[in-house]
Amino acid sequence: MKSFEEVSLLYEISEALNQHMDMKKSLFKVLSVLSESLNLVRGIIFLINSETGEIRIEIAHGISEDTTRQIKYLPGEGIIGKVIQSGESAVVPRISEEPLFLDKTHSRDIVEGQDYSYICVPIKKDNRVVGAISADRPFEGKKSLGKGEKLLSVVAAMVAHHVINIETIRVEKEQLKTENLRLKSELENRYSFTNIIGNSNKMREVFQMISQVSSSSATVLIRGESGTGKELVANSIHYNSDRNQKPFIKINCAAIPENLIESELFGHEKGAFTGASHQKKGKFEIADHGTIFLDEIGSMAPSAQVKLLRVLQEKEFERIGGYKPIKSDVRIVAATNSNLEEMLQQGNFRDDLYFRLNVFPIYIPSLRMRKTDVILLADHFLEKYRKEHGKDIKRITTPAIDMMMEYHWPGNVRELENCIERAVILCNEGAIHSYHLPATLQTGIKSKTLPLSLEDAVAHLEKEILMDSLKNTKGNINKAAKVIGVTVRKFSYKATKYNINYKDYR
Repeated sequence: MKSFEEVSLLYEISEALNQHMDMKKSLFKVLSVLSESLNLVRGIIFLINSETGEIRIEIAHGISEDTTRQIKYLPGEGIIGKVIQSGESAVVPRISEEPLFLDKTHSRDIVEGQDYSYICVPIKKDNRVVGAISADRPFEGKKSLGKGEKLLSVVAAMVAHHVINIETIRVEKEQLKTENLRLKSELENRYSFTNIIGNSNKMREVFQMISQVSSSSATVLIRGESGTGKELVANSIHYNSDRNQKPFIKINCAAIPENLIESELFGHEKGAFTGASHQKKGKFEIADHGTIFLDEIGSMAPSAQVKLLRVLQEKEFERIGGYKPIKSDVRIVAATNSNLEEMLQQGNFRDDLYFRLNVFPIYIPSLRMRKTDVILLADHFLEKYRKEHGKDIKRITTPAIDMMMEYHWPGNVRELENCIERAVILCNEGAIHSYHLPATLQTGIKSKTLPLSLEDAVAHLEKEILMDSLKNTKGNINKAAKVIGVTVRKFSYKATKYNINYKDYR
């Protein structure tokens, strides 16, 4: 073959490999080009099954598909197995004279007066062998065989790059699919309403309402102060519903400028306004058959309120600059800490939208209304942040708990979480003490219950130390005395003075 013809052949093969991401189609095209250019009687591309190690026929020219489907080789078996095992090419001038030739396909009946040569080269990149290419040609002498082997080796290198790329993409897709399933499962577990912390009566009512409304498609309006966990409730509603495999889109209406909120929600057509250089799908279009969470709904612009009302009523909308109605089956979960009733009276919120949203209201109580949950939440956040920051903190001391119970928590659960994370970062001991808590909590408690005299302050600290040592030693007074460096007699005297019974800690 002349140099120009070789270049032309390699160009055709390169085009064939780049044309298809489907491996069978691209490799079939490669064999077709080779067959025409090299006068092949048969051509086969073998690939290794990465899981079983078996060598299978991926694509063949001149052999029936039924035959290729049944044939498998093992590394080291026959010429093909040896080529793949060693990574070295094999050339058989005359097939009829080669005892290692297995002919599993039974397709090589020797025509009288005509013998065939066989070339098999490994498909490899660097030292990694992924398969082999074999070619049957009429015997034309050793010189022709040498040229054929070199050309086939170049083609095999091109095929190796293509096969490894496709295999890498396939593995990555499988990994992404597995990771996607894992994350979905994690989200479902994380946002199960049973994982929302709280056992107060008011929170039990919230759990019951989430359980009842999740299975329906009703619009939900979540009310409550900032930091009470409205978004967590919205997550729970979606991930416990029949829509949990579909998109869950979150939008903070207060964070999007008034002139962009409509485009964000409903999308726009190309050229609809200055800067609209291309068509954009809105969140309602993306979330079809899923759920949209509209946080801070009270901050939504009046013009967007009108369109939102139409979506709720008609289940359709139009992009900005568009005329074609777009159907969208989306469940709406809205949340606000605003007084919507007051906004209605002031004309800042549409009354018809209010009644459409207020189908199933859920009120999240503030933390000061469920003080019995403070300890549960504090322990939960302690466990979370001690792992995150690598701290060996086992508990929160009684005085610190008393201080948290007395505080009014204007920032609700979010403030409590921040408070515990700060305490964990500051704490280098086995327990969080009152002095690890923010000054806001300490100021509040001092004004109400902490004594002001030095004598009483010392007594309070002594009592705390005695109680902590008994907790750490599970009520063993001998060990407790040793921990704080005093005699058992002195420990017992102080414990009696502060009305501490060591038996209570066993």
